[in-house]
Amino acid sequence: MAGIQIRKYCDDDNEAVKEIFTLGMSEHVPSSFMHILKQPPTQMVLMCMFCALMTSSKSFLLPILAVTLLLAAFRQLVVYMFNKYIDTSLRKDLNNISETYLRQKDSCFWVAEIDGRVVGTVACLPNENVPDCLELKRMSVRRSHRGMGIAKALCRTVADFTRDKGYASVVLFTSVVQTDAQKLYEHMGYEKIREFVVPELVAKIMNFTLFEYRLDLQRDKKRD
Repeated sequence: MAGIQIRKYCDDDNEAVKEIFTLGMSEHVPSSFMHILKQPPTQMVLMCMFCALMTSSKSFLLPILAVTLLLAAFRQLVVYMFNKYIDTSLRKDLNNISETYLRQKDSCFWVAEIDGRVVGTVACLPNENVPDCLELKRMSVRRSHRGMGIAKALCRTVADFTRDKGYASVVLFTSVVQTDAQKLYEHMGYEKIREFVVPELVAKIMNFTLFEYRLDLQRDKKRD
């Protein structure tokens, strides 16, 4: 990993961090669209619409057009969901990273830098529900710099920070469509401990599942 530096966030990194986050989240729109198309209710709606229009109109053109428009609507639904999440994040913790992560107890935000350019991010802060855990958040690496071990290094940075602060575990949340992230976390020793559907209506319609992963640092330490 020659040339890669992982350091704490500074205010000059703000625009780069927001760009990496926005681009990284937007990448999941196509896979999320495919996910919704694979759901039985979606397939049933499309099939029923096609058959009903085919029977009533006795033409291929109308049902094909209707299904195409419905598919476009589904895709816009996915785009809406991700844009809403991105906007909410940019207005909340990413609006003032220093205040949220650097000035709070047992919290931090790091960037990965190559040749003066920020190419990756990760953060952690105390988990609201589990007192002995820190939560890994905002993990993202530019597409152009993946496969270089940056994400693994960022994961280790969070684990080391968590251990140094005296916490027993790291937890994180990722979605059903983030398969590469799931593989990374499992490779780094995280175990999936829970899965649940996001309670928002749009997410329920999509059956958009979140996975909770946990890294037990005590067991990880014994293994070392």
